[in-house]
Amino acid sequence: MNSAHPHSDDQALTSIEFRMRQAGEWLKLPDGVIETLIAPRRVLEVSIPIRRDDGTRERFTGWRVQHNITRGPAKGGIRYHPSVSRDETVSLAAAMSLKTALMNLPLGGAKGGVAVDPKTLSPAELERVTRRYVSEIFAFLGPDKDVPAPDVGTNAQVMAWVMDQYSIGVGHAVPGVVTGKPLALGGSLGRDSATGRGVVEAAMLVCQANGTSLEGKRVVIQGFGNVGMWAARLAAGWGARIVGIADVGGVISDPRGIDIDALVLATRNGSTSVVDCGIGEVLARGAERSTEVFALPSDIAMPCALGGAIDKDEAMTITAKYVIEGANGPLTPAADDILNERGVIIVPDIYANAGGVTCSYLEQCQNYAHLQWDEDEVNASVVNTMRAAFKRLHGFATQNGLTYRSAASVLGVKALADAHQLRGLHP
Repeated sequence: MNSAHPHSDDQALTSIEFRMRQAGEWLKLPDGVIETLIAPRRVLEVSIPIRRDDGTRERFTGWRVQHNITRGPAKGGIRYHPSVSRDETVSLAAAMSLKTALMNLPLGGAKGGVAVDPKTLSPAELERVTRRYVSEIFAFLGPDKDVPAPDVGTNAQVMAWVMDQYSIGVGHAVPGVVTGKPLALGGSLGRDSATGRGVVEAAMLVCQANGTSLEGKRVVIQGFGNVGMWAARLAAGWGARIVGIADVGGVISDPRGIDIDALVLATRNGSTSVVDCGIGEVLARGAERSTEVFALPSDIAMPCALGGAIDKDEAMTITAKYVIEGANGPLTPAADDILNERGVIIVPDIYANAGGVTCSYLEQCQNYAHLQWDEDEVNASVVNTMRAAFKRLHGFATQNGLTYRSAASVLGVKALADAHQLRGLHP
């Protein structure tokens, strides 16, 4: 497939539109169909005025994007981060459309967010932002319409407020309006570990497909939030050596393998960064140097932080043979091209981090049935879904001589196009 990339100020949106258009051309979709699939179905921009704890007023801007709802209710996280914008939210919603389609989940793709730094808000202010945001997008939401989940800057408590604000509007408790909730409100066991579990499962499967195993592999991870932390714990549990970890504070390393249990304990006891835990050797300090983790001698790299973390310069320094995208869009198209030319195997985000949306779907199923499954059952379902999807992805990529990213895009777009055609959606 052609690798020339158009330029745009919003690289993530341009990139996913380009990949969808490439996939449509590969599939020889009729004129106009691919443009219909690329365009978001609905985009809502809302104003979020709140009163600060000191009595002053402030206004934030939020978005909710339903990219594709042909195959089922929209599904996608709510992100609180200063960089949130319309185009970023559209690009993330489009990725969710491809992700749910690739994983064969009966869901569409959505995303939401507020342009705010949650670290600057008190708990009470965070609750006011959330409740006002939900009030503004209320008409979009519902278990059969659009089901949010946590994302960067949000968590189970924020989802509890989303559920409560929506429930107030309809007059009764509606646990199924959101996933990633606390267990006490109908959340699912296994949800915290699901995305990291999927990343590690993807790593195991791609190793197996190439005649090796995860055991003994040297792994570097960027990001030690929920996804990176669980990926580190689970990979170490399977016998991998975590030789480097980076977060906003900098990079730590230990060629013998970082003690992940000790690191998790230190961060839970108040350390704000891995570099302040007294574990491993501190190689660099500062968020701008976190990508230096990829230059460490390694076999597998797991970027689990924010999008666009790896560009051309970083791609040239990566030593790993496999890159497993735990974050959404961590590789720029230019980095993608460089790594492909170098023979590095990339497992794309729309597959590699799909453990999270898979578990969210299982949470929806539990809410519909008024049941709670045990954690082993949930984890097994996540792993089985990841394995079935990898079998389809690897088989299709091998049969057609495509990279995993191109194959994933084609399979996702094909599922959307098939649903569009079968439903007879005009035009």
